[in-house]
Amino acid sequence: MMGRLVEIKVWKEIVVSLFVCLTLSVGNGYAQSESMVSSTDNVPLLERMTDGKRKVDSDMNIQFCSAADVSFNNAKLDEAAFKVHRIRLEVLGGFHEKFSYHFRQSLNQYTTPNIPLDNLSGSVELAMVGWQLNDKWKLTAGKQPVQFSGYECWVNAIKVRHYSDFNNTIPCYQAGLNAAYKMNDNHEFNFQVTNNRNGDSADQFMYGLPEGVEPTKIPLLATVNWDGYFVGHAMQLRYSLSYGQLAKHKNVFYFTCGNVWDKKPFLGYIDFMYSREGVDSKGLISEVTAVNGEGTTVPNVDYFTTIFNLDYRVASHWNMYVKGVYEQGNVFKSNDMFSSGTYRRVWNVQLCAEYYPLKNSELLCYLHLLYKNIHLTEKARSWGAESYNHQRISLGLVYTLPVF
Repeated sequence: MMGRLVEIKVWKEIVVSLFVCLTLSVGNGYAQSESMVSSTDNVPLLERMTDGKRKVDSDMNIQFCSAADVSFNNAKLDEAAFKVHRIRLEVLGGFHEKFSYHFRQSLNQYTTPNIPLDNLSGSVELAMVGWQLNDKWKLTAGKQPVQFSGYECWVNAIKVRHYSDFNNTIPCYQAGLNAAYKMNDNHEFNFQVTNNRNGDSADQFMYGLPEGVEPTKIPLLATVNWDGYFVGHAMQLRYSLSYGQLAKHKNVFYFTCGNVWDKKPFLGYIDFMYSREGVDSKGLISEVTAVNGEGTTVPNVDYFTTIFNLDYRVASHWNMYVKGVYEQGNVFKSNDMFSSGTYRRVWNVQLCAEYYPLKNSELLCYLHLLYKNIHLTEKARSWGAESYNHQRISLGLVYTLPVF
């Protein structure tokens, strides 16, 4: 038994040392990482850096969500099957008092090994290092969450049963740099610059760029974010503005905000999400043009989404919530092919009951009901697309498995 414990400890040190080395290479370059691993001794990386004075403070977990889904389209059975909705490996921790790291990879997402723009597989959601400069300022470098706001956007995805179309199509994890300024315990600001896509423009736009529109040479997105906490942190406000370039002379603007009340037994939030895009990066309006042939990327679109959610902790082992989403997609400026106006309206209603078998545990079972209606206006139907509705019943299991 003692030999087994020693073996586990050795493997843990090896895994953590390798991870810290790889993560530091994101922020500091390959030359530095090669020098770090050139030593031939068996002392973990952090202990070598600090002459044995500090050890790695780390956690590793596997996030898992699986369900039996029965799906319907227009009230007709589409599919009944078991699904693994999410499985993610996460490693996070800190070292040398002022540094932290966070790595997370989704095993559901298939991509090519290296994406052209950030040179990283799209399945890697997070690969970042944080540096706490002082009590007020913190820098974060590497692949990180874009500082969009809204509770549905920033909460751990393992807690979301069905995303709004808006949040399901935004570029939420990107390589870049963030500077966080903590004014006090109740107010924090983030100033961030990231890529606005992972790959090239052909990957970003479902049907390529419109004729005559050139790719941008500066595919960046700048974001300013404010987090405010009130009423003993029960009221949480998060507001963000983002601006970047999608293509040459074609920009994107985001306004996103989340308004949260979190005081047991209630958790409620209202999110507002808006984007104004020189070319349709989400593809939700553009997809109506592909019904009878090759699709076209629509210029000059905007999207608006409202999300309402109310959780009620019925008892120590039971939680229930109701969620509603309304979304709208418009063309805000007419051109030769597309007249201005509304093209799509989407709303969905969700009901969910969650059962926690164990106290103070991430293990839960759930029953989730979804009704979603996609209404296409006459402008969209002129391309041959049709409105439809979707229903789904899910009986599932969620667990965050602590590895160490």
